[in-house]
Amino acid sequence: MAKVIYKLEDDISTDIIYPGRYMATVLPTETPQYAFADIEDLNKMLNDKKAPPNSVIVAGKNFGCGSSREQACSTLKGYELIIVARNFARIFLQNSINLGLQTIVCPDAEASVGDDMEISADKLINKTSGKSFEIIPLPQARQAIIDAGGLIPYTRKRLIEKAGK
Repeated sequence: MAKVIYKLEDDISTDIIYPGRYMATVLPTETPQYAFADIEDLNKMLNDKKAPPNSVIVAGKNFGCGSSREQACSTLKGYELIIVARNFARIFLQNSINLGLQTIVCPDAEASVGDDMEISADKLINKTSGKSFEIIPLPQARQAIIDAGGLIPYTRKRLIEKAGK
């Protein structure tokens, strides 16, 4: 069961997720501390470790718009967050797949902070409200990359499998 820890609106840009002024720090081990730096309560919650792995942030349309900075995904991956949005900006979505960040496309999702969510391959169930919403699944090949933890672990796994044959 995953819990909603924060709710965001439409058009959350990569600059909101990972402000450009921190671009001197790009290591995935260091970037998480700057996640949502300008949304002070969310940044504090994350840095104070009050969001356990698989916590959910619910957003509106066009999550991850703006620049193509990969750090916007790695900063969220550092907390093992699940991002549920009505839709995602194309480059952000591909970066999130490559890094193994859980992104859920759910155009009709309804949730509030504190709601318990159950996520399956094709449905998002808000256990608090009792409502169920259809998920737009990623193509199987892209989901396999996320399930492996990102493109590098996926490729490593495929190469090892191929060498073992």
